Amino acid sequence: MSALVRSKGWKSYAIGAAVVAALLGATACESSAANGSGEVKSSNQLNATSLAKLSETASGKPGNASDSTSGNSNGGVSGGFGTIAACTENGLAVSAVKEPADSKEARHLLIIVQNVGDEKCTLHHYPYVRLGNGQTTVPVIEDSDPDPGVPVTIAPGEEAYAALLVSGGARDEYEVKNITLTLQGRKPGSKVSKPIDVPMPVDTLYADDGQLVTYWTTASGFALDFIMSK
Repeated sequence: MSALVRSKGWKSYAIGAAVVAALLGATACESSAANGSGEVKSSNQLNATSLAKLSETASGKPGNASDSTSGNSNGGVSGGFGTIAACTENGLAVSAVKEPADSKEARHLLIIVQNVGDEKCTLHHYPYVRLGNGQTTVPVIEDSDPDPGVPVTIAPGEEAYAALLVSGGARDEYEVKNITLTLQGRKPGSKVSKPIDVPMPVDTLYADDGQLVTYWTTASGFALDFIMSK
């Protein structure tokens, strides 16, 4: 059966090629015969459209002079992070724990976000964290970005982490009764969520000006490495 199909395919190709050659020859003859009569037919009349139609006749498939591929409206590749929406407060469960869990002082925290939605979402850059009301955003540890320029994608049920150093041994210590975080968008500095309350792992934290936070990652140990020695 496959041999027969190939035979028909070659036969169709041969017929198509013959038709094209015949037309080209006929056009050339017409051009030669018309010399001196004031009527000249150019071979350009056999344009790309005509060739496409001949191709369609010979092969049984639509012929195109050129193919083009258009990107999606996001400018991303289908299935890549460009087409996956950013995580928002509506699809995440947020919590925080002390590290290590049996430590007397809550200086090192692990912020945990879990995707509780139905679709994948992306976490861009790092969280904007505030320790207490009216405080400035916690500075980020720039070296903690696990894959610069690439957001963290979490599927439903999966978790991502950011480590938080509450106090780095600086002066001007103050009490913290609440923690909030805001999610960034793809563009650095943009925001895609309202401030999200992070449940306190202890009743009161004592923060200072040495506080730091890491980029998002799916490896909790990687994030903690940047703050546990401080």
